[in-house]
Amino acid sequence: MSRRRLSVALAATTAVLALTTTAAITPPSTASARTADQPGGGIGQLRITPEQVRAEIRKDEVAALGQDAAESLAKDRIALRDVGAYPDPIRAQRLQSLTDSQAQINAGFPDASRYGRFTDYFTSPDFGDHVALLPTGKVLLFSFERIDTNPQHEPAPTQTIGKENAGRAYLWDPSAGTGASAFKAVPPPIVNPNDGENEPRPAPLFCAGHAYLPNGMVSVFGGNFGSNGGAGTRYTMVFDPWAEQWLQQGDMSVGRWYPSAVTTANGTQLVMSGQTELGWGTPTPIVEQFPNSPLAVPYGKTYTGGNPVSKWQNTTAPYRMDYPHLFALNDGKVYGFGRDADQQYKFDPVLQTRTSLPNRPDGGMRMYGAAVALPNGTAGPNSALILGGDRNDKNTYKFSAATGTWAKDTPRAFGRTQDDTLILPNGNLFTVNGSYGIRDYGFGDYNPNGDFKYRQTEMRDSSGTWTLGPAERLPRGYHSNAVLLPDGRIMVTGDELQQLASNPNISDPNANGTIEMYEPPYLSQGPRPVLSTAPTNAVGYGLPFSVGSPTAGAVTKAVLVAPVTSTHSVDTSQRYIELPIVGRTSSSLTLTAPLNPAAAPPGYYMLFLLNAQGVPSVAKFVQIAGL
Repeated sequence: MSRRRLSVALAATTAVLALTTTAAITPPSTASARTADQPGGGIGQLRITPEQVRAEIRKDEVAALGQDAAESLAKDRIALRDVGAYPDPIRAQRLQSLTDSQAQINAGFPDASRYGRFTDYFTSPDFGDHVALLPTGKVLLFSFERIDTNPQHEPAPTQTIGKENAGRAYLWDPSAGTGASAFKAVPPPIVNPNDGENEPRPAPLFCAGHAYLPNGMVSVFGGNFGSNGGAGTRYTMVFDPWAEQWLQQGDMSVGRWYPSAVTTANGTQLVMSGQTELGWGTPTPIVEQFPNSPLAVPYGKTYTGGNPVSKWQNTTAPYRMDYPHLFALNDGKVYGFGRDADQQYKFDPVLQTRTSLPNRPDGGMRMYGAAVALPNGTAGPNSALILGGDRNDKNTYKFSAATGTWAKDTPRAFGRTQDDTLILPNGNLFTVNGSYGIRDYGFGDYNPNGDFKYRQTEMRDSSGTWTLGPAERLPRGYHSNAVLLPDGRIMVTGDELQQLASNPNISDPNANGTIEMYEPPYLSQGPRPVLSTAPTNAVGYGLPFSVGSPTAGAVTKAVLVAPVTSTHSVDTSQRYIELPIVGRTSSSLTLTAPLNPAAAPPGYYMLFLLNAQGVPSVAKFVQIAGL
């Protein structure tokens, strides 16, 4: 595919993204340290001399960007020219090698009832850089049309303007199996960005932020404008899971590339951060809200396009870095945990105010890494745990909204970035994916070879103890995702570089990406409770409701788990709430809904029933709303 109309920052996003990380990350001490981190270094292990840089540097880039940035772009051009083609036979060999090493290592974790197990591995038409579990049980995956199949190059059109900067999206129906027929193309709306090219194309929604509306639809904010090292679009899109179509909404007031969005207790969504249309180095402090007021929040299964976005008038979110973690905790406030240690804030969605929080105790800046709002019984979460984002720090950090303080929490086995952590139906935490850096798996930028440890999973039990578990097949770092499905399995996908590097069917449009399935230990711990019926109409806050269960006598706990919509290790929607069991017959249970929207913002949740061993039923979706 042609690469015409690249911006002046035509090199891969390596140099740009490095600007977001190197200030706080020290070089590794092992022999695998990257020469790109050393004077005169470039991509991977290539040595670049000052003479080469002087010959390559461009006067127009010096004038527009400055000497340092122009030299960085010159080095990247030299490095990318040096990278040759990626031979197709190596893709098959790599996949076989990864398959063999996974089997060998996982033989050391034979007890699935203790460690869980990886099962299916199959192809997908989409990379899965962005994911969302829908209340229909299907999974929305979206990303971009690749501009390269060589994993030693940047495959995303981040720097591209024109029709090649296009998005794509698919639905996967787990109930339909793992073949091509289980996927359905649902391309984004056709747009014509104001990039001077006049070339309509499916909206480039990758690099966006997203969250759920109370009616189960997914709002997507921003995307990739192209050029300038990462520039944002103003688009607001809503995906309707009931009609399986996109609805274009009113534009935001500013472009956003790598923003975060969160659903609040009143059902509106707040959007923060992201680079503007001007590109890298212009993060917007503007806070925007969708829909424009609580009165406009949709609860029914029908919705229209063209609904407006509004700005907060007197309060900003001055994040220096993109994709902050945003959580709506049970006091009704939104807690924004920035990647910089000194950028931690509390926002009041009603008063539209911002308050500073204490600095995160690790200091410095974290790369993309996991964070979760921790389970807190029936009251809804009142704390958050920051886990990933620093390969040199295995500690985790807990912020308590009740006390307004940070505390160091139990460490994982090692530090990792680009990781994903899920709350399981039994309340345990599960970490999967991770890497050394953004495009570095341990042996240099754009080198698909990976340090094995990042492929291992890790589980945190109710005591806070972390235990290493089996390994996934591919190393999955940057742009990886994990989703808890209603049947209790974990879907793992994402990281287009690894998918391209291990794809023996590179020319098959139905095999761009891959999905791997993990079965947590509870799926090997005996019979599961059965949830036969659940309300099909919305359940009001604090009200009792009945569910059918032929195994009601064995049920000891009922929980709501919010579905996952994530990208770049950021999931603002994930939530875990216990429901009191207030009545029981031989075939039914009476449960009490969460007390208020602060405990559980309005929307769709997976309802699981659990027995005394912590084994969950297959979930059913229930809508919680204050109607």
